[in-house]
Amino acid sequence: MAWAAQVVGTIVNLNGPLMVRKADGSVKVLGLKSEVAQGDTLVSEKNTYARIRFIDNSEITLRPGTTFKIEAFAYESGKPEADSASFSLLQGGLRSLTGLLGKRNKEKFELKTPIATIGVRGTTFVAQFVPPPGGAPPAQAGAGALAPGLHVFVVDGTIMVSNAGGSMNFSAGQFGFTPTRQQPPLMVPNNPALRFTPPVAFSLSPGSQTLAGTARPQAVDCEVR
Repeated sequence: MAWAAQVVGTIVNLNGPLMVRKADGSVKVLGLKSEVAQGDTLVSEKNTYARIRFIDNSEITLRPGTTFKIEAFAYESGKPEADSASFSLLQGGLRSLTGLLGKRNKEKFELKTPIATIGVRGTTFVAQFVPPPGGAPPAQAGAGALAPGLHVFVVDGTIMVSNAGGSMNFSAGQFGFTPTRQQPPLMVPNNPALRFTPPVAFSLSPGSQTLAGTARPQAVDCEVR
């Protein structure tokens, strides 16, 4: 329980209800500047975007209808050998911005989903998991336009998507799709209707781009339309 209670980040932007299920099973509502810990499962409600800044200055922004678990996170500036960053995207979608941990120990970062795992090479990316028919409902209205599976878009840097079917690297400006656990990741030539449009009030992270790769105005957060 001491491990589960270790604070690893803070809510820095929030525009609606955000719930947390703690490692001990308790549930509460989070607000702006609330702390999050190892073992926490965060659930963003309909229309809610939430941005979490971790202790290494990495950021995760959750889209509406997302369930996201902080499996493990450890960072100390003088102990790179102890780095650990493991997350689970159980449903919905997010945008991830690599921090100090991911830049010095890229192999220590992983984002698990029900059908594939994402590793980073120092990057910003968007991911959305659409459950198969008969599974959980889509994350929000309009998400049904996406085929069931894991969809990714790389804003900057490179990610690697892996599952039982194989692995593939995706670079800035590229879309990827993984349909099932057994089928390998695929390159997608155009945006398959992946959307990520946080409120304007959410601050822009350095290096955010449009799908064409051009710099965005400083007043607008990363958008995938």
